[in-house]
Amino acid sequence: MDEHKENIHTEDLNAKMSDARADDEEVKPCSRICPDEEAAPQVSPSQSNSDFSHPVYKEISMANGHINRMTMDELRIKLSELHLDTRGVKDVMKKRLKSHYKKQKLLQSAAEGGATDTYYDYICVVDFEATCEEDNPSDFHHEIIEFPMVLINTHTLEIVDSFQEYVKPESNPQLSDFCVQLTGITQKMVDEAAPFPDVLQRVVAWLQERELGTKYKYAILTDGAWDMSKFLNIQCRISRIRYPQFAKKWINIRKSYGNFYKVPRTQTKLSTMLEKLGLQYEGRPHSGLDDSRNIARIALRMLQDGCQLRANERMHAGQLLSVPSSAPMEGAPPPHNPRSRD
Repeated sequence: MDEHKENIHTEDLNAKMSDARADDEEVKPCSRICPDEEAAPQVSPSQSNSDFSHPVYKEISMANGHINRMTMDELRIKLSELHLDTRGVKDVMKKRLKSHYKKQKLLQSAAEGGATDTYYDYICVVDFEATCEEDNPSDFHHEIIEFPMVLINTHTLEIVDSFQEYVKPESNPQLSDFCVQLTGITQKMVDEAAPFPDVLQRVVAWLQERELGTKYKYAILTDGAWDMSKFLNIQCRISRIRYPQFAKKWINIRKSYGNFYKVPRTQTKLSTMLEKLGLQYEGRPHSGLDDSRNIARIALRMLQDGCQLRANERMHAGQLLSVPSSAPMEGAPPPHNPRSRD
């Protein structure tokens, strides 16, 4: 639902049920979600500060200074010479070139580095569509009506699979005209769909078939905090099932993007992120599956540019919390079928 999510009233069912702090504005921001590629790499506690005097760090610093002085044309020429993507605004191209140079220098020094996410084998992008009104009242119950997932292989840097099902709302089965126009989801689609617990069970089976959480490490990724902290949290309570363990931590790509490219929150909407990366939206806006695919394209570009995407938000006791960058890297647990709250 992208930009429309930001128009949802904060005094919603989620707040009444759990007193959760569900909006980004209410969450204490993480100061370091993705490492700053211009800074010295993280080192183990056994390493002393004098290690940063190593010539490789000086070379990286000098290269960054040179890159900062390059013009748009010079950046494009250099990226082209290195067979790197030349699309995006100037700051994005500078970041891409710095990340590439840092990776090469650290590899030469046998230090840790890399342009892809080397911890998670897969990243699963989720972008729900939910019932809505043009002017949502404060007590409006947002129910999930589309459950899409797009799977990224972090080693091949490709979208390798997808899942999509529509969901039949329970509390308010009649969609508003505004919701139909916004999402393209018709009343007939949801009338013929299964209720949320059944769809979630098929989601779990889909994840299990791909051995996520058992053979392969994976993480959930969303465009903002709403999908998990609001929509999924509310839906599980409406459907009287427990919030799934595998969705209790996720990557909020807006936070990751803002930290990595050093841009304010106002520049992290889906349409803006695509534009700044030199990409165009593909598909129908506010289609859950199409939104998920476009979010996945942003994640892939960030991985290519050297960002190590990692879980940065979580749900705990019904509240939305940030995951500090100092926390250990952990993949999502193996998915299990939904359990009743009764």
